[in-house]
Amino acid sequence: MGRSISSVCLLTVVFFIIVCFSAIRASSQSLPPARPDGFVYSTHPVDSDTIIIDAFFDPVCPDSRDAWWPLKKALDHYGSRLWLVVHLLPLPYHDNAFVTSRALHIVNSLNSSATFDLLELFFQQQEKFYNERTINLSKASVVKSIAKFASQAVGESFYSAIEAGFSDLKSDLKTRVSFKYSTSNGVSSTPSFFLNGFLLPRAGSPIDFQGWKSYIDPLIGSIANQWDEPLHYFLSVGGMFDHVIMCDSVNIFDFPIQVLPFPFITSDTN
Repeated sequence: MGRSISSVCLLTVVFFIIVCFSAIRASSQSLPPARPDGFVYSTHPVDSDTIIIDAFFDPVCPDSRDAWWPLKKALDHYGSRLWLVVHLLPLPYHDNAFVTSRALHIVNSLNSSATFDLLELFFQQQEKFYNERTINLSKASVVKSIAKFASQAVGESFYSAIEAGFSDLKSDLKTRVSFKYSTSNGVSSTPSFFLNGFLLPRAGSPIDFQGWKSYIDPLIGSIANQWDEPLHYFLSVGGMFDHVIMCDSVNIFDFPIQVLPFPFITSDTN
């Protein structure tokens, strides 16, 4: 009996410890950010027919670099039909991924119109910040070099502001949020792409322009065709309606309401 009571007490204590630990852990979790993560490529209006692409890049990842140019070509080709949001995933095995990602957040806060200019600069000259090129440099010298590099995109007069941004906790937190957002969506390699919320296959590999067309063209076709049947019905009903009006022997208002030719008004076209 005494052993049974002791077991119950022990289980109660263990349960209490687990509950307390879970509460402490839950309270220590970061709150969602005030604004959604990501850099928006274009500011054109978005509607229910806009195709949304979420791209996950590492500024010093060669595959991210190779994926950017065909994606940009697709954006130019489809124009306002596409909406791109770029998220950053600084991969831990790229030594300068976090610093270059942080530079993008800093520049975005100074002049958001220069964010993608800097991203392209990193892709064009990313070998400057590869592991082997900076292995003998101190972290401070790498940060200074990246700050100077980033000022090419936003303007040389912003160099001091960019350098100061690396001492600002906000830019550090924003970069961490980007990393956590990416991993919380199951992204572990770059580039990775979501199309209308669905992960595209072959994550970690670039998609060429024809590949983007093979994904996007059917979606645009589906959007264009979604009205075909209701429109055809509307035209056929309209023709019948015209015939009824033109017939002198028939008064449309004598029809029972349930057979009046207006079902298209409430038909579900989604």
